Amino acid sequence: MQPRIPRQSTGDQVGARADAAAGLSAELAAVLAGARRRALRDGDRQIDTAHVLHSLLEHDPEVCAVFEDGAQVARLLGYLVQRSIGYGLRWQSTVEDSGAIPVVSAVEGCSPLASAALEHARARAARFGEDEACCVDLLAAVVADPQARAVEVLTRAGVDPRELFLRIESRPRRPEEYAESGEATP
Repeated sequence: MQPRIPRQSTGDQVGARADAAAGLSAELAAVLAGARRRALRDGDRQIDTAHVLHSLLEHDPEVCAVFEDGAQVARLLGYLVQRSIGYGLRWQSTVEDSGAIPVVSAVEGCSPLASAALEHARARAARFGEDEACCVDLLAAVVADPQARAVEVLTRAGVDPRELFLRIESRPRRPEEYAESGEATP
């Protein structure tokens, strides 16, 4: 009998450490390791933005707090689970690509769009004076590209990606800023 949750290989652990060293927070490196495991378990060739979205929702409460309510998160997770058990099969042998960038991925194992999202997350963090990108930075980058599979999943779950992006951009950067803005902490 195989374990229900595959063990993380040494390669995944090395990859997670390399991600953390490359301008990503430890939490975001863990999210990417989870997305790698999900892609492998789903039989996909690359980590795409839907894998990233699924892992972000599972690993980071701050990401979940960006959505309007728990019902949106539940619908999203439902679509993402459906994807892993069948509806994503049409994506399995294809590369997620907007056509605007080369098919070669800058981040090993990631689709070109997921790789570009990681770069945009790093740039977003730098714009705020941070050395490392966090999970919300990556969520903002993933929902910004209308060609991303994650955007398709969001749309199918009844979440407007543009509205979500604007909500992310209007939120305070750090949890301690929530008290100052009057928002509830995530």
